[in-house]
Amino acid sequence: MIPQISQAPGLVPLVLSFLDALKQDGFTGDTATSYADRLIMSTDNSIYQLLPDAVIFPRSTADVALIARLAADSRFDSLTFAPRGGGTGTNGQSLNQGIVVDMSRHMKRILDINVEEGWVKVEAGVIKDQLNDYLKPFGYFFSPELSTSNRATLGGMINTDASGQGSLVYGKTSDHVLGLKAVLLGGEVLDTYAMPVSEAEIRAQAPGAEGNIYRVVLDRCRKQRDVIIDKFPKLNRFLTGYDLRHVLSDDLQQLDLTRILCGAEGTLAFIAEATLDITPIPKVRRLVNIKYDSFDSALRNAPFMVEAKALSVETVDSKVLNLAREDIVWHSVSELITDIPDKEMLGLNMVEFAGNDKSLIDSQVESLCQRLETLMSLREGGVIGYQLCDDVSGIERIYGMRKKAVGLLGNAKGRAKPIPFVEDTCVPPQNLADYIVDFRALLDGHNLSYGMFGHVDAGVLHVRPALDMCDPQQEMLMKQISDEVVALTARYGGLLWGEHGKGFRAEYSPAFFGEVLYNELRRIKAAFDPANRLNPGKICAPLGVDDPMLKVDAVKRGTYDRQIPVNVRTDWRGAMECNGNGLCFNFDVKSPMCPSMKITSNRMHSPKGRATLTREWLRLLAEQGVDPLVLEQQLPSKGISLRGMIQRTRNSWQAKRGQYDFSHEVKDAMSGCLACKACSTQCPIKIDVPGFRSRFLQLYHTRYLRPASDYLVATVESYAPLMAKAPKTFNFFLRQPWVKSLSKRHIDMVDLPLLSSPTLKQQLAGHRSLGTTLEDLEQMSAEQRARSVLVVQDPFTSYYEAQLVADFVQLIEKLGFTAVVLPFSPNGKAQHIKGFLQQFARTAQKTADFLNRVAQLKMPLVGVDPALVLCYRDEYKQVLGDKRGDFHVQLVHEWLHTALATRDAQPAAEGESWYLFGHCTEVTALPGSIKQWETIFARFGARLENVSVGCCGMAGTYGHEAKNLENSLGIYALSWQNALQKLPRQRCLSTGYSCRSQVKRIEGSGIRHPLQALLEIL
Repeated sequence: MIPQISQAPGLVPLVLSFLDALKQDGFTGDTATSYADRLIMSTDNSIYQLLPDAVIFPRSTADVALIARLAADSRFDSLTFAPRGGGTGTNGQSLNQGIVVDMSRHMKRILDINVEEGWVKVEAGVIKDQLNDYLKPFGYFFSPELSTSNRATLGGMINTDASGQGSLVYGKTSDHVLGLKAVLLGGEVLDTYAMPVSEAEIRAQAPGAEGNIYRVVLDRCRKQRDVIIDKFPKLNRFLTGYDLRHVLSDDLQQLDLTRILCGAEGTLAFIAEATLDITPIPKVRRLVNIKYDSFDSALRNAPFMVEAKALSVETVDSKVLNLAREDIVWHSVSELITDIPDKEMLGLNMVEFAGNDKSLIDSQVESLCQRLETLMSLREGGVIGYQLCDDVSGIERIYGMRKKAVGLLGNAKGRAKPIPFVEDTCVPPQNLADYIVDFRALLDGHNLSYGMFGHVDAGVLHVRPALDMCDPQQEMLMKQISDEVVALTARYGGLLWGEHGKGFRAEYSPAFFGEVLYNELRRIKAAFDPANRLNPGKICAPLGVDDPMLKVDAVKRGTYDRQIPVNVRTDWRGAMECNGNGLCFNFDVKSPMCPSMKITSNRMHSPKGRATLTREWLRLLAEQGVDPLVLEQQLPSKGISLRGMIQRTRNSWQAKRGQYDFSHEVKDAMSGCLACKACSTQCPIKIDVPGFRSRFLQLYHTRYLRPASDYLVATVESYAPLMAKAPKTFNFFLRQPWVKSLSKRHIDMVDLPLLSSPTLKQQLAGHRSLGTTLEDLEQMSAEQRARSVLVVQDPFTSYYEAQLVADFVQLIEKLGFTAVVLPFSPNGKAQHIKGFLQQFARTAQKTADFLNRVAQLKMPLVGVDPALVLCYRDEYKQVLGDKRGDFHVQLVHEWLHTALATRDAQPAAEGESWYLFGHCTEVTALPGSIKQWETIFARFGARLENVSVGCCGMAGTYGHEAKNLENSLGIYALSWQNALQKLPRQRCLSTGYSCRSQVKRIEGSGIRHPLQALLEIL
């Protein structure tokens, strides 16, 4: 039995007093102090881990001001605060002890826009892509780009002065911030904008914090002007943090405190709102993908691209390319980056031209292509081929692959993983190729593998050496390499932190700036935050305060992970290998990952959150000397004993009385998962939450009782066939209000579906396949088998949507084949979802044995429901291994695509299109499914259009559980509801049973499976 885990770190009484006082003062946001909530905020996209004392989620600037005002109360002057945005920082910028103030949950409103003047005003929690989606109809966009744009907040971008692709033309975030509303400790609100120095001098005479800030900044920037200009590098990525170089304009007539705050990493003030300039979207875009025989060739050829007046030049090496090939993302770009016959592509430059003058852009592209043809004919420059992409959607797909490169590197094989710590060095572009030769020699000297990609036009290189942070020796090597790269970069006139901020690397600041200029930074810090209470340990400490900087070799995730035995870490890979890249925080409601995160805005309910909690749960088990692998082996094979039931009852009763067990917090996070499995393909690390969720639930319920709904869900394949013998009787009771009320109160289930009436057996009465046995199939002639299709039943369509199965039989026969409905054999998916893994293994083995016998007859096996069919391929393989056999059950579209391969597309018929709403499990596991359906419809002269939506919110039985009802309806409203309301219901289609049942439940009338539309067309 799994033990109770009660060693959660205690809470600081003063912090709790602060939170209580905050609520009494009228704070409208959320606060969180549970161990789980704090753990989620203890990591970001870096290798570090720091546990905060509490987390605060303000709803408005007024809430932020309230936090800052109360913090100045003498009772709380020992508390520290760390602002946080999207948590995508790679150097621990937002990690700290004390209180984290997270702007991302609620402060995500776009406040105002003035297209004529070219600006937009936003709150700090607005996500970069969210803003660009808003701006697109106006013909504008916010131009600073970064790879994490679908989850990075603008407050975070401002705090790290983020930039990326296209920065040579568009610049950094700070180049586009017109003004900020920043809250100082004490509650004073500082509105920054570019102002005449004369106005700044007047402000400097005012009493209070703001007046002091203007006095100090004016005085120091004037006195040290020559030192500042001399020391700040002449680079596109000039610096991050306290940009003294650009606070005063070159003619010394204007001052803008915005430049001090951009890149300050939350060490000076809370950024609450920002006014940003916006850029017209270029009307013409062209991308040339240039392929090379080596990465060095790609780098050395890049300066010519910059001279060709390209908007940007992005590069990736062969390691990144090969990881992309193994990921779902390659499906979207494979036609745009094709291989060269008999030549290996070891480097890729992506060169973009953009603007409004089509003839100019076309001439620039033509000139580049002619130059490439010359290089290829002369066999110079390492160019082995190129491809032109002038389709905006194609260009975005290619950049999507490039953006995913960060996460893809984390999916490298083995214990050593490419990690960020020297990943954003910046040198003058003309020095980049030579610099990288030395950089590679440095890493090769340590026998390390690594991936490289970056913005060669700006001289920025992303390098991630592969190290095992669970190995103390390699952790020490990481610090050694940091020191060596600092020296190397300085030798080439560059920066260690060209893009991603300093964070824990601030320990190198004194050496870089020199004593004089570093002390000027400390004076600035002292003017804003004299007691060092805002994100202490980053950038610098205030002058007069000797608090140390956080170090590169500070506590890391690996420090904790190494406490878990190696065999456990290996066996629980899904939870252990999350690298924190945060793609699961994607704001886009049309993205399938992760619906529970989207509806709750709680990062605990994300793949990263669940992986983080599971890692800690495994560590706490190891701390108690408990091996979960041994526990799994010791599980009783036949039910539980009376003694075991009594013990679980006692434990559950004690839990209800408030006895702490960290396992409960993990369980709460797991219960919110829809088991849609989008994470298992969409996440670059392939974090399969449903996989380790089931294992956790199995062990958790060795200690605590299961709810009745778990048994109801897990046994559906046992009772559904029995109930189907008298569907009208059972449906009568299921419709009764008192039964619905009883179901909701006592078994936590709502809106239970009605059984099919007439049943499948009744609808197929007299059909030749009814009652067919395996022996009957074996006696069929080879000719009969060649024209036969075996329909594999599942419990949901066969017993709750029998008309669909009957329609499939009819479609098969209209196409000239013989349909044979196989006897029902339980699939077990529901058992897996609820963590009944022993029962699932038995179910899977029995059904696998049956399907393997059938498969020997060489007739296609076809199932209707994607979730159940894909379970045969995924969960069966996980639980059975080699015992699964080699049977293959196809989905309807897979069989049709093959069966109709010789049928040419027909001219599109008059009339409206059909509209396909994708099933999240299917479209993520089989990204080509939508195209295949479109091709199938085209072969019948019909148009099928894909409707881009996220999850429907049902996901099997998730939406039927009362505790999930509100979230289930909310998820549906995010994307499905609006899309369906704009389209004719009778033309809308979906392959998923759960999707169709959700629509029927909410809209009152359902939608059909695509096969039913084909039947109508025929």
